[in-house]
Amino acid sequence: MLTQRSRYALRSMLFLARAAPGAPPTPMTRIAAEANVPRKFLELILADLREAGLLHSHRGKMGGYRLSRPSHLISLGEIIRIIEGPLALVPCVSRTAYRACSDCRSEADCAIRHAMMRVRDETARILDGTSLADATVEDLVAA
Repeated sequence: MLTQRSRYALRSMLFLARAAPGAPPTPMTRIAAEANVPRKFLELILADLREAGLLHSHRGKMGGYRLSRPSHLISLGEIIRIIEGPLALVPCVSRTAYRACSDCRSEADCAIRHAMMRVRDETARILDGTSLADATVEDLVAA
């Protein structure tokens, strides 16, 4: 299940993706208000996204945040992994944080593991194949 923290991160990044190219940085207070994210929580989320290289921050009176890459080059999967960690529901199928299940007799014969691999693969395919640009276009079409 997607945590509230990931939902806040996605809403914030989708809001920033709608900014016009070359627009000035967006102040945190505006992001918080428009994306409906508590400011204190947003500070931590934006710091994580900045450290991961998805955002540039600018200080000062005209400061704020902007995407560090074009919106078509940032996937929803990338954002979720930064905030949550691996997409896998169980550690034995994670590509980035593999860990054997302590109660599993045989990974090769485990029906749960095989099903969770398919879930992981399809989840990654969809989230990694959906950019911020794709998601903002889908928002406009749905409106």
